[in-house]
Formats: sequence, structure tokens, C-alpha cells
Amino acid sequence: MSSRYDTMFARLNEKQRVAWIPFVMLGFPTLEKSYEYIELLIREGADALEIGIPFSDPVADGTVIQNAARIALEQGVTVADCLALLGRIRSNYPETPMGLLLYANLVYKPGIDHFFKELGELGVDSALIADSPISEGARFAIPAKENNVAPVFIAPPNATEQTIRNLVELCEGYTYVVSRPGVTGNHVDVEYPMEVLNLLRELKAPPAVLGFGISQPEHVTNAVAAGFDGVISGTAVIRIMADTENDPVSALTAFSRSMSAACQKLS
Repeated sequence: MSSRYDTMFARLNEKQRVAWIPFVMLGFPTLEKSYEYIELLIREGADALEIGIPFSDPVADGTVIQNAARIALEQGVTVADCLALLGRIRSNYPETPMGLLLYANLVYKPGIDHFFKELGELGVDSALIADSPISEGARFAIPAKENNVAPVFIAPPNATEQTIRNLVELCEGYTYVVSRPGVTGNHVDVEYPMEVLNLLRELKAPPAVLGFGISQPEHVTNAVAAGFDGVISGTAVIRIMADTENDPVSALTAFSRSMSAACQKLS
């Protein structure tokens, strides 16, 4: 079965582009505002979405995204609210790949099989369980695949060859390559782990998308030159949304346009 990710990457490849994938935390700054920002990002060049469901202990995230999750939870945003909003996104944007970044407890609570069945019915394309090691990946990957949800895994820059091989056996949709160990966040220095990228290519892994610290068009240009298939930007997006003293709509529009423009491959 051809997925929305397959279709997207094929289309972008024809246009000599890589994927621009912004991250949005559902419920931040409010549930409705998060939906409006998603619409803005799609309108201004986002090729796919990475979507967070707020969780009380987001260990893979830096302070900016942690605060966004906290604010959403303090407003009473629930998983049910988020699932309803995912259905709304899918209804209005039937072709846009939509992936979740979430934590294992959110999957365990309703039951793994039930949770992935619900995601599949909503048209969610992928799920990355941020606090699940690859060694436990099959626990999530099998029920995800049974419900047409691509299991996505993180390939860290210091991963062993065996870890990458284990990842490739389970991963679908895309491969999330992190630019450095640690948590999400804006860092001036972004690394481009070529050994990991080359091994993923050799093993015919799903397309390699670079994340963690991607906050400037220059980072995108460098990722394109290195051979990555896309970039994910989270903290930079959330920081713009949080800056209510200025005009977040205009700032996010300009940011998305600049990041999307940088996704063009140089001839």
C-alpha cells in the first residue's frame, strides 16, 4: 500500500525538493489556536506535520516544548480532545502526511491495540514513541502496522550499526535522524551525522529526516546539501507561537516560507 509519505517524497523528489515538516503541540496556546497554526503552516509550505499530544513528563523535549505541553494540560486539554482535532485535520487536509510524536504512557493507558486502531481510523500516518527504545520497538511497531500507522524511530548520531539495522527492520514512513544527542531545542550548532545517513541509505531505510535544533534556513540548506530527505523543526515553531508580545501569525508565516524555500535542492 502506497502511503501519504511515499506519495509526498516521490512528489518532492520530482520537484528536486526535500520535506519541510514543522512540529505543533496540540492545545498550545489553545486547542483552536493550534489548529489555526496548523492551517497556516500547511498554507505556507509545510509538506507534512509532526504533531505532539501534551504529556506531563516529556523527557525527550527541551524547556520550550515542555512548557507548551504544560500550558495545554493546564487548560484541561485531553487525549480525546487531541484525537478529535486530528480527525478534523485529516478531514480538511486529506493528502497531508500527519505524524504523532508522543510518549508510551499515552499509548499504554487505553491499550496499545485500541490506541493504534483509533489512530488508523483517524487517518494518522505515523507515530513516534519518544521514550521507547528500539529494543522495545516491536511492541508498538506490530500493532501500528496492522492499523496502517507507520512506526517511526529515532536514529541517534552515536547509534551502533546493529541499532541502525534493528531500526530499519521496524521503521516505516520516514526515519527520524537527530542532529545530536540530548533533547529538542534551538542550538546554534547543528550536526549532520553522515555515517548514520550513509548506513541508512545502504540498508534502504525509509527517507531520512533530520531534526533537533533545526531553526534557520541555513540549517535546511546544509541538510539538503548533506543528502537528507527532509527536516523537522519544533522548538523554533513553538517559540514563535509563544511570543505573543509580537505578531506570531506574521512571524510564523515568514518562518514557514523561508524554511520551505530552503528545501529546494541546488542544481
